[in-house]
Amino acid sequence: MKFTPQAYRNPDLSMKNFIDKDEIWDFINKTKTTTITVQEVIAKSLNKERLNLNDVAVLVNAKEPEQIEMIKAGATLLKKLVYGNRIVLFAPLYVGNLCANNCKYCGFRASNCNAKRKTLNDQELYENVVALEENGQKRLILVFGEHKNYSAQYIADTVKKVYDIKSGNGEIRRVNINAAPMDVEDFKIIKEAAIGTYQVFQETYHPDAYKEYHTSGKKADYDYRLTALDRAQEAGIDDVGIGVLFGLYDWRFEVLSLVRHTNHLEACYNVGPHTISFPRLQNALNLNIDDKYLLSDEEFTRIIAILRLAVPYAGLILTARESAEIRKEVLQYGCSQIDAGTKIEIGAYAEKFKKEQELDKEQFQINDSRSLNDVIDELLEQGFVPSFCTACYRKGRTGEHFMEFSVPGFIKRFCSSNAILTLAEYLEDYAPEHTVEKGWKVIEKNILELDGFQDIESVRSRIERIKNGERDLYF
Repeated sequence: MKFTPQAYRNPDLSMKNFIDKDEIWDFINKTKTTTITVQEVIAKSLNKERLNLNDVAVLVNAKEPEQIEMIKAGATLLKKLVYGNRIVLFAPLYVGNLCANNCKYCGFRASNCNAKRKTLNDQELYENVVALEENGQKRLILVFGEHKNYSAQYIADTVKKVYDIKSGNGEIRRVNINAAPMDVEDFKIIKEAAIGTYQVFQETYHPDAYKEYHTSGKKADYDYRLTALDRAQEAGIDDVGIGVLFGLYDWRFEVLSLVRHTNHLEACYNVGPHTISFPRLQNALNLNIDDKYLLSDEEFTRIIAILRLAVPYAGLILTARESAEIRKEVLQYGCSQIDAGTKIEIGAYAEKFKKEQELDKEQFQINDSRSLNDVIDELLEQGFVPSFCTACYRKGRTGEHFMEFSVPGFIKRFCSSNAILTLAEYLEDYAPEHTVEKGWKVIEKNILELDGFQDIESVRSRIERIKNGERDLYF
């Protein structure tokens, strides 16, 4: 079915505050939810029609256990239809934690005198990227504190250095960025470095709550942060990621606001977010904020299912903030990307010995510290295909081009076969024997499921070439 946008393209809408808190609360407070309306909304999503705010309000207002199970079942089916069995893997690499902002929930806030500050020098950057490559990572997101030292040129130079680092068969093929909002000219500078996705989170979309948590620094400017991705689009960066930090305000408001932000990007640029993230507030150094809006596990898992139904084409990112048990459960509801082998202490990937987390060196506490291979093992046992694929970005399938084939549900045409090829590389280069055995069984099963989407023999031919030493083969 054809994608139905929420509004016609209108560039005049860009660069303006598009969040009306009263409008969003009206949707939440005035929308009635019944089992029948839940069924209707799920059917609409499965028909690959984008949900509007009223539809999403129906889902967030569902309270009956039967309705919630319907939402999760619908999301599970939709994920299978759109994404198949693949799960994209990446690692975050914190480059520096200098920060000029004061965000009450963050261990890196400027006023936190107990935080130990560090920025990787060139040698340390090299050592950490090599360590990641030698574990099998192919996709990184570089994380920078919001500070004048981390200028657009500095970020661009760092990205280029990461791309240039090679170790054996290891290489980083996609570098995404999580960094401070910029103006259009600065966004153009980082685009020149061939970044992948530019990611910035609003943290909370409620303006009054936002003001309460962000007490000083440039991040205190709600509107400037809200329109960051408009400036990125104007600069030609058409692959962007949005998100909120759940636990700062009412989750229902935040979910509708994420969809509203998605609608805005579609209306202004005909390109929605490539990814949506939903980190949950975790412990941090000297954290002292109200726990009024903290989420239960049940609410958190429901949010993921609702977001999958609301924006079928967007990648949903689940991070190591969550425990291994929660991550295992919610993968089925719609998540398509996870980090693995995660270390968020600056420079920690190059350290030879595992140690306990030190919150004075980290932004927040993580709850899944398993190795990359341990995560891959579990994914294989669940029947998923761990993927390091970066083909869409390098083939120019971003922005409107990505929307053209992802929105109708054609992602599997390229991504499932490419996921298999990157898994084959991992099995050949990095995996221990017990993982190799499981991995080839999963590959064989999923090759058979490609029939109708991709020529099976061409996939098998590329796998043989990988076994014979070729690398970086993709459709």
